Amino acid sequence: MAHPVVHFEIAGKEAKQTQRFYASLFDWEIDTQSMGEEYGTIRGGDGGIGGGLMAAPTGQPYVTVYIQVDDLPAYLAKAESLGGKALIQPTEIPGGGAWAMFQDPDGNMVGLYKG
Repeated sequence: MAHPVVHFEIAGKEAKQTQRFYASLFDWEIDTQSMGEEYGTIRGGDGGIGGGLMAAPTGQPYVTVYIQVDDLPAYLAKAESLGGKALIQPTEIPGGGAWAMFQDPDGNMVGLYKG
């Protein structure tokens, strides 16, 4: 796959409630130390990708994936040229990498990641 899905996020109404639910359901070990109590991370393993469990910033729960690309602005522009809408411009991640987000023509939020 040229541009693999490299991360996911599940955002619920309350971070701790969402984290407890998925930890109990799938026996996921959720790390709230590295990013803080409000953003629990899950390590990928056994062929799976890592992700995050958090409270939705807008209060509206969602699930999204992040796709690896080599040029965030170029892919945001390409998404817009195909009928999508840029939502979040490239944002640096402390410790390395950057991310951005767009909405597809159907309203789905999709993240982009550059490592």
